[in-house]
Order: sequence, then structure tokens, then C-alpha cells
Amino acid sequence: MKGPDSKNKSGQVTNSRKKTGKRRGGFRFLAFLFLLLIAYVLIIYFHLFGQPVEPGSTEEAALTADGFSRSIAEFDPSRIPDYSGEDYVTLNDNIPMFTEKDLNEISGEHYAEPDRLGRCGTAYAMLDRSMMSSSNREEINRIRPSGWQYMEYPDLIPEGYLYNRSHLIAYRLTGQNANARNLITGTQYMNQVSMLQFELRVMDYLESAWGRHVLYRVSPYFKDRELVARGVEMEAYSVEDRGRSICFHVFVYNYQPGVEIDYMTGHSRRKV
Repeated sequence: MKGPDSKNKSGQVTNSRKKTGKRRGGFRFLAFLFLLLIAYVLIIYFHLFGQPVEPGSTEEAALTADGFSRSIAEFDPSRIPDYSGEDYVTLNDNIPMFTEKDLNEISGEHYAEPDRLGRCGTAYAMLDRSMMSSSNREEINRIRPSGWQYMEYPDLIPEGYLYNRSHLIAYRLTGQNANARNLITGTQYMNQVSMLQFELRVMDYLESAWGRHVLYRVSPYFKDRELVARGVEMEAYSVEDRGRSICFHVFVYNYQPGVEIDYMTGHSRRKV
């Protein structure tokens, strides 16, 4: 026969089990949140402090006489694939040709003298935030890069004109505007779409903090004696974090959808 306290004891046991179950459920939830936090921290860590990318080329042909690197467009343009419908292709596994000598000794900005045909050469710079311009660009209509032609296709191109005076190193990065050694004849599509996506990556990185540097090089590729570049080779490498934030090496094609370009003269016609 059960005593008067038996029912109470049974209720106490049941309540105790319920409380224990709630505590265990709470511990499981906290453990789950803790694991999520660890996973998030690891993702951020590997994003910011992942394996560095070592730049540079061991090829002797890729170096100048004093040991600085050269772009592929300069020393072996045969490695640049012909245009096949893509806006750009990666070169050298997307790793710039820069060497340790470049990273340690290059400073400021540099623009090659035009060749005998008036064509621009390579432009490169050790970029930092202090070099960036925040003022509006002035007109540069007086400059006529090699191959320049006034060609309009208002039904094909948003602003009508086929060509832009395309900065090799974007105006926003250095403030160089009416520098003829930094301007080529580039299609509106190459200048305002294909190149811009890479330029914005560098701008955003430099603007995010003071004291950061990006070694940056843009090399136009002119085939044989053509006056309009087939495209530009773009290389960029964030110095302080050894390429963890910015590291790319691409060739961007100088083409315009719907238009066929004569690269020898700059003349063009609609594609049929």
C-alpha cells in the first residue's frame, strides 16, 4: 500500500526528468551555436590569412637586363590566345610575372615612351591610397591615341561611340588623366565593362585601409604593326599580405559586341 507521499514523490521525479531534459536541450543548442561560431571564425581566417601567393617567373626571358620582370605581352605575346568569344582569359595560372626585386624596389608610377608608330607601351605603378584621385576628370579630347577613329553605332552601343580613350592605369588609381603615354584606343566595352571589374577590385582594396600597396601593371598588346591593341594584359598583386587579397593576371580583349574591327587602322563595320 502506497503512503500519502508516494504521489508527490512520483511527481517530483517526473518534474526532475523534465528539467534535466530541458537542460540537456539547452546545452546542445549552445554547443551548436559554439560550433557555428568556430566555423565562421575559420572561414574568415582562411579568407584573410590563407596561403600567400608567390609571384614571379624563373624564366630568364621574362626578365630585363637589370633583373626586373616583363609582362607576357612584352617578352612572348604568342602565349596570348586569340579572341574566341570571352571578355578575358587568365595567364600564367592567374599569377603575375612580378619578382621579389619588383616588389622590393619599384615605387611610384612609370609609363613607357611611345614606339615609332606612336603606340603606347607598358604602364606600371606601386599603388597606394594616397595616389588615388577623388576629383572629376577633365576632357581629354585633344589626345588621339594610335588607331583613333570616330566611329558611331548608336543602336549597338549605349553611348554611341565605338572607341574610348582608355587609360591603361585607371584615372581613379593615380589621377593621371591627359597623359598620352597612358591612353590607348579601346572599345567602350573593354574600357567600361571588361577592364573595370578588375580596376574596381584594386580600388576597393586600397580604399579599405591606409598603408596598403598593390603592384600593378597594364601592357597593351599590338600585333605586328597594328595601330589598335588586341587587348591589354593586367597584373596586380597586394604587397603586404603577399597576394592574399589581390592577385590576378589576365588578358582583356579589345572588342565590341556586334562590331568587326580592323586593328591595323581602327576602322570598323557591323558584323553580319
